[in-house]
Amino acid sequence: MNRHLYSILLYLLSPLLLAYLSLRAFKSPDYRGRWGERFGFSKLKPTQVLIHSVSMGETLAAIPLVKALMKAHPEWRFTITTTSPTGSAQVIKAFGDTVQHCYLPFDLPFSVRRFLRQLSPELCIIMETELWPNLLHQAHNLGCKLVLANARLSQKSANNYARFPELNRPMLQSLTAIAVQTQVEAERFIALGVDASRVQVCGSLKFDIQIDELKRQQATALRQQWRRTYVPVWVAGSVHPGEFAAVLAAHQQLLARFPRALLIMAPRHPEQFELAASSISQAGLQLVRRSAEVGISGDTQVLLGDTMGELLMLYGCADHAFVGGTLIENGGHNPLEPAAMGLSVCVGPHHWDFVQITALLADAGGLTVVTSADKLAERLLSLFEQPEMAQKASAAALSVVTNNRGALAKQLAVIEAIYLIK
Repeated sequence: MNRHLYSILLYLLSPLLLAYLSLRAFKSPDYRGRWGERFGFSKLKPTQVLIHSVSMGETLAAIPLVKALMKAHPEWRFTITTTSPTGSAQVIKAFGDTVQHCYLPFDLPFSVRRFLRQLSPELCIIMETELWPNLLHQAHNLGCKLVLANARLSQKSANNYARFPELNRPMLQSLTAIAVQTQVEAERFIALGVDASRVQVCGSLKFDIQIDELKRQQATALRQQWRRTYVPVWVAGSVHPGEFAAVLAAHQQLLARFPRALLIMAPRHPEQFELAASSISQAGLQLVRRSAEVGISGDTQVLLGDTMGELLMLYGCADHAFVGGTLIENGGHNPLEPAAMGLSVCVGPHHWDFVQITALLADAGGLTVVTSADKLAERLLSLFEQPEMAQKASAAALSVVTNNRGALAKQLAVIEAIYLIK
């Protein structure tokens, strides 16, 4: 398959894009507006820099990078795009009206063409691996320099790219620079046809996570308010349907040993909040919803984190964390967020999107891979029954974050070097 055949296929499938938006809108109110942006019908002003981050995780990683660029170059104008409402909310929260923001259009040639002609960007920064053939082709033809920042590439993704070399090799070769997280991933990009001189290992921006001291203070105050300072509290963050039952089963085993233990369960997506609430009730556990702003009572067993943008603070309320998307075949979510808050971490076996980060944390003693509800409960019981061991695991997780900082400065250097070369 080449790009022309890919584009024809997209046009043929475009009615399914509307069906997809309708289905998402049915499940989540956040998808019920701004459809025009998905097809390039935004009214946009020209900007020098276009930055694309898919969803909330990529956006959170991009925020320090964008702020550093804005500080270094106040004369530059920025447009930030996302594909999800959660990512959009993070952009608006972080930048307000200091940047231009919209959803990235679907990769239909006419949509991308209209979008790019309005913006006329000189530099396009794409976060991680959100690569679209028509977007990169048309941006390259307009003379836009293309940077893949905080790039990651699992072996599974590399194999998928290799299946369609006529489509993906030109796309990858159009990139001006790739700021990749690890040497292993750099070698995967080079094996796919990217010139080695364009690939630089910079580490992960996720290690440069900055914890607002106010979040720490808010978390401490909240736990004191709950009167759970000296009883077990743990977070299951970014969990998905398919993991709810295992998380709740592990908590029930913890409750048998520690009757006042509290689980903070935070689903990954807003449309999963109701299912999570019903799953908790069906498990026979006493539930309080964070969104209800009702105080936790002595018999509360689960706090449902059904708000957006609070997960990092909720990690700070706990002693240990399980990071979701890993007991199902999803690829996982960022374990550095709880680690940066000083928590030891558990993940399931399906963590391929964060395999190097997981290995670093595990090798240091700050992370444990569990394969089932029973293994998760076993690990939690060990940590809560042996405070000294728990303290060492938490300190190990935090040390990994501290010792691997510096990716932000390296990626800034890559971006400025290629942008300033005319």
